[in-house]
Amino acid sequence: MCVVAVAWRAHPRWKLIVAGNRDELHARPAQPLSRWPGAARVIAGRDMQAGGTWLGISEQGRMVVVTNLRNVGDARTGVASRGDMVRDLLTGEGHFATPADVLEGDFNPYNLLMADGSGLRHLSNLPAPVDEPLRPGIFGVSNSAFATPWPKATALCAAVKRWAEAEGDAPEALLDVLRDETPFAAPKGAAEDLPEAPFASFFIRNPVYGTRCSTAVAVDANGAGVITERSFDPEGRQQGEERVTFSWPG
Repeated sequence: MCVVAVAWRAHPRWKLIVAGNRDELHARPAQPLSRWPGAARVIAGRDMQAGGTWLGISEQGRMVVVTNLRNVGDARTGVASRGDMVRDLLTGEGHFATPADVLEGDFNPYNLLMADGSGLRHLSNLPAPVDEPLRPGIFGVSNSAFATPWPKATALCAAVKRWAEAEGDAPEALLDVLRDETPFAAPKGAAEDLPEAPFASFFIRNPVYGTRCSTAVAVDANGAGVITERSFDPEGRQQGEERVTFSWPG
């Protein structure tokens, strides 16, 4: 079950910090983090099955990440991939190039966070279409309704806060946090949609469905940024690490 924390203008030094794990079927082919060709100057991994992506940045000054929602019925076939939203918002091209286009699209349930020059916003299509601006702060995104306090999402937000306050220079340290396989206990009276024990940790080691990659993004107040991705095989062994520096407009 994916987990992402996004800090938007939550610290004087950092405009944006993102840390997250992508959990997916290991059989689903993907390319690792890289610069995409084209004028949009996108840096992201790529889903080779549907052609989209799950998290990326554009050097034009935009970050987009999406997670799916669980326990809301079987996934429908014949609808657009949720990764198409991220790809089109990052490139500014395609059927879903604007938030309004996204809300008009037909997708399985999702949470999407987008940061750009206008601020941070949350989009979702469940229980009804929503496009809401978010205040500066730290937000955990899981596979449930937005802001549902899943323990691992709450813990990841706390880890991002600690890293920022420590004035660290290496956001890769957040990737070490994301590698933790210790399961989080469900709080008393927890909602029924909390992840089951095998999916209650940051990192999911499973030969069929597990953590495929960990990603960390940090953009400072001057627009200097770095995005780093570590990829993993079905046994949970690290297979590679890609690191790309970039700059956002002032």
